[in-house]
Amino acid sequence: MTYHQKPWLRHYHPLVSEHVNVPYKSLFDLLEKAAAEYKEKPALTFYRRSWNFIQTKAIAEAFAAALSHSGFTKGDRLAIMLPNSPHYIFSLFGGFRLGGINVQVNPMYVEREIKHVLNDSGSEYIVVLDSLYQRIKQVQPGTNLKKVVVVSLGGERMALGDGDQYFEDFIATGSRMPDVAIDIKEDIAMLQYTGGTTGVGKGVMLTHNNLLSNVVQVCDFVYRAYGDQRPADLKMISVLPMFHVFGLSCNALAGIREGANQLVLPRFDPGEVIEVVKREKPFQMSAVPTMYFALNNHPHLAESGFGNVNYLSSGGAPLPVEQINAFESKTGSRILDGYGQSELSPSPIFNPPFLAPKPGSVGIPVPGTEVRVVEITEDGLADVPVGEAGELAVKGPQVMKGYWNRPKDTEAAIRDGWLLTGDIVKMDEDGYFYILDRKKDMIIASGYNVYPREVEDVLYQIEGVDEAIVVGVPDEYRGETVKAFLKLKAGAELAAEDIILYAKQNLAPYKVPKQVELLEDLPKSSVGKLLRRVLRDEEIQKAPKVGV
Repeated sequence: MTYHQKPWLRHYHPLVSEHVNVPYKSLFDLLEKAAAEYKEKPALTFYRRSWNFIQTKAIAEAFAAALSHSGFTKGDRLAIMLPNSPHYIFSLFGGFRLGGINVQVNPMYVEREIKHVLNDSGSEYIVVLDSLYQRIKQVQPGTNLKKVVVVSLGGERMALGDGDQYFEDFIATGSRMPDVAIDIKEDIAMLQYTGGTTGVGKGVMLTHNNLLSNVVQVCDFVYRAYGDQRPADLKMISVLPMFHVFGLSCNALAGIREGANQLVLPRFDPGEVIEVVKREKPFQMSAVPTMYFALNNHPHLAESGFGNVNYLSSGGAPLPVEQINAFESKTGSRILDGYGQSELSPSPIFNPPFLAPKPGSVGIPVPGTEVRVVEITEDGLADVPVGEAGELAVKGPQVMKGYWNRPKDTEAAIRDGWLLTGDIVKMDEDGYFYILDRKKDMIIASGYNVYPREVEDVLYQIEGVDEAIVVGVPDEYRGETVKAFLKLKAGAELAAEDIILYAKQNLAPYKVPKQVELLEDLPKSSVGKLLRRVLRDEEIQKAPKVGV
């Protein structure tokens, strides 16, 4: 068995093709076709207000016309710094309409991070939430920003600086728009900045074809298999941040493509999500693992109605099997894990709903995707034997164009069309993939390779452990030693000795944490991803310097 034989294809549903076909001229064409097909069906519901597909397209066009009137042209960068809201969708597709490059700006960024993204991207236009407006004004003098559009989701309007406008006033200034020719394979649609956990955040260049291809790949994998069972009033909970590539693709774009009513939530609150599930009976929800952790700890999860949600997916970080089992035992509904990253628009591999998932696996490759497990040699990329660990390499239409203004980083990441993901994986004989760990997160203790994910999975099996991060810390004797940081569930009482004893019973000696630290909270990104590198960097800083 080899990777080139694509053993995963034999698991495909009869209605799912091996190939991917993109029937759109651009990302705005995606909205245009949806508006023509779904017309007055609700596209976005934000608390008590809904916008149908025709209205959504009309507001996006009005925003584009105003942008054009203000001097915005093809290739200009439009920064969007908004939580999940209808205005995010309006701004996103308005930028697409003019052939602009939308720049994702995390609303949780502080001034230093905002300034880096704006300057690195060269953004001259920004759409920002009113409560974040002062942050933008603080950094504006040190950037190229010349137009600030402010979104208010309620409450009194504040006074704005000269030239700045509220969204509703801004869209009233446009008239006609130019026709813009889009080359979907070459023209950049998005700059998605990496989290910066491996250094300074880099702008991932995603073309119209990258994003459209992955939306088609994912939607075909998820929705085609349901056939006539798919409800006419398809609803999805859109709580994943749209400024993150997971939420952008699986909600913001997929919702438009599938004619879904996106139940838009600006932030994750487990009680609110449970109420929405009870009231709206959605078809689908995508979330990151820490969202499922929070739902697992909610006292009313069992009677929430999650058992009637057809498709629940997880991504962004590894989802421990114990957490999956806990959720499924309380709700009767399956969580299907997947794998992705910004450079892949974001999804090459996940568990489709028409297959029973294998415990611990992130699934099989989506249509139109080639996948290998490799090691880097002097002669290039060499496949490792099936079943053995190596680096995941992906080729397909969802592979990014490269890193913005970073040709050397692009050259290092993409070899002959294969994206080197930096993740250590293995594939079994059935074509299912298992993520072992980040290549850079691997711990080398006394010459042995230790994958933090494996140790974390064992620690999650301990009753009372809520969240776990395992890192390698400097050790004069071993090179690195294993340290575990744990957050306990409310009311749980565990000593470090108890945790180490359990680990000794379930792991080879060199994998057992030699140090355990209990914390009230573990560091997370804005989308709820546990940040291993933050804790590891802190440990490196604390370690004594050799020779000093």
